[in-house]
Amino acid sequence: MNKKLIECVPNFSEGRDMSIIKQITDQIESVEGIKLLDVDPGKATNRTVVTFVGEPEAVIEAAYLAIKKAGEIIDMTKHKGEHPRMGATDVCPLVPIANITMEEVVAYAHKLAKRVGEELNIPIYCYEFAATEEKRKNLANCRSGEYEGLSEKMKNPEWKPDYGKAEFNAKSGATAVGARNFLVAYNINLNTTSTRRANAIAFDVREAGRVKTENGKNVVDQNGEEVRIPGTLKKTKAIGWYIEEYGIAQISMNLTDVSVTPVHVAFEEVCKKAEERGLRVTGSELVGLVPLQSLLETGKHFLRKQQRSLGISEEEILKIAIKSLGLNELKPFNPKERVIEYLLDANNVRPLVNMTLIQFADTTASEAPAPGGGSIAAYMGALGVALGTMVANLSSHKKGWDERWEEFSVCAEKGQVIQKQLIYLVDEDTFAFNKIMEAFGLSKSNDAEKEIRNAAIQEATKYAIETPFKVMQLSYESMEIMKNMAVNGLSASVSDAGVGALAARAAVMGAHLNVKINCSSLKDKNFVSDILAQASEIERKTIELEKEILEIVNSKIK
Repeated sequence: MNKKLIECVPNFSEGRDMSIIKQITDQIESVEGIKLLDVDPGKATNRTVVTFVGEPEAVIEAAYLAIKKAGEIIDMTKHKGEHPRMGATDVCPLVPIANITMEEVVAYAHKLAKRVGEELNIPIYCYEFAATEEKRKNLANCRSGEYEGLSEKMKNPEWKPDYGKAEFNAKSGATAVGARNFLVAYNINLNTTSTRRANAIAFDVREAGRVKTENGKNVVDQNGEEVRIPGTLKKTKAIGWYIEEYGIAQISMNLTDVSVTPVHVAFEEVCKKAEERGLRVTGSELVGLVPLQSLLETGKHFLRKQQRSLGISEEEILKIAIKSLGLNELKPFNPKERVIEYLLDANNVRPLVNMTLIQFADTTASEAPAPGGGSIAAYMGALGVALGTMVANLSSHKKGWDERWEEFSVCAEKGQVIQKQLIYLVDEDTFAFNKIMEAFGLSKSNDAEKEIRNAAIQEATKYAIETPFKVMQLSYESMEIMKNMAVNGLSASVSDAGVGALAARAAVMGAHLNVKINCSSLKDKNFVSDILAQASEIERKTIELEKEILEIVNSKIK
């Protein structure tokens, strides 16, 4: 059963004394099942963004302990920093990550808020999806007046906390607890020290824009409400500030829905507005973590502008994104430490694909029964489609074929997807074999245990059939790329398309052998009959397609 996962991103009002932050993160890591993903302190803002993930109850416990510790060791009467804030734990948003709805996350946010308010005597305001009324959805409204205005604010019945007493807690301030979509905190660097000019650009782009003025006075409508001139970017919050640590002004942005305003769109819009005001963007920085897709979209955007193939490796696309956004300007940006999917996958060990070629060959040649033919078949398939993808990328870059770059890019992108799946199956085939061995090792001292053992063996065997069958499907599918490149690709590389087809054919036939040998041990005869029929048909079509591709290749070589 897939786990429900929530991400929690508390912001603590301390970014200079790491011993204080360490005490807080120690509390988070003390909770079983919690994975601490990132700790991102800022000296100028005097604020640290912490990111951790886990199952809901564990996340709530870790968040509570962190808020409790922050309240004990951070004194807001002494706090100064560039970022708006109202408490020792300023905000504590919960974000749905996997197998959980926003409605469920809202319920957990209120559970946390109630516990903190009642047990720690810290006033709590609920915001975004957890808000109890419309005006509290916007974090900026909840935090208006900041810490310094909190005492007076809570005297207003309209701003009574959602949880906790309406009494000023001088040491801890107040905390905003929310439920929200994944937010990207993003700062864009300017070649100026002027906060006023940075703010002008922030007002140009943020969704809320700026208040309309005439003759130096704010314009109001017939209801007495201020008239606003909206900014150019939806789902975007922004302010300008000066960062003494770096000696520059920045546009500090929260992209609250990157499907509406992606990172690269925000970056280019700020570049445009800065230029209009005689300024220049010099780089940018991501605060906390970022979804992989955001950076991949960014890299592909800039590749399209260059009319370059998008069908290159994930690593290369990320390099383009990092360079294009200038993410390394202020400090090194390491995707392995900043991309949430990479951090969540850090414990998902893939021993075979992480080996060198020599290690892989030597391990295969050893007396160990795995890796065996299934893993080798998957790797042959991956190498085959890699060759087809290479021809597509070379063709997209050929002088005189500039107008065809997108045609070849589409082909190369498809190849990259298949290659990645086949690489994954290299280890997965060995894992499937190991599951069978584990099932055979289960106890069988009584009838109940025998039944459990037999069921486990059958389940593991079925998976050991499905894995090489998937290799067959993907390898056959990849041959259309090789055929396309044999017909339309760079003529100097037509032999590579041919070798790719040969490798894909070998992958199909090798994986088929593994399907058949594992089917002999499965008792579900309907399943066996169906999958063997499908596998035989894939092999038949593979042999026909290979013959067709090689005829094309050989005709061009002659």
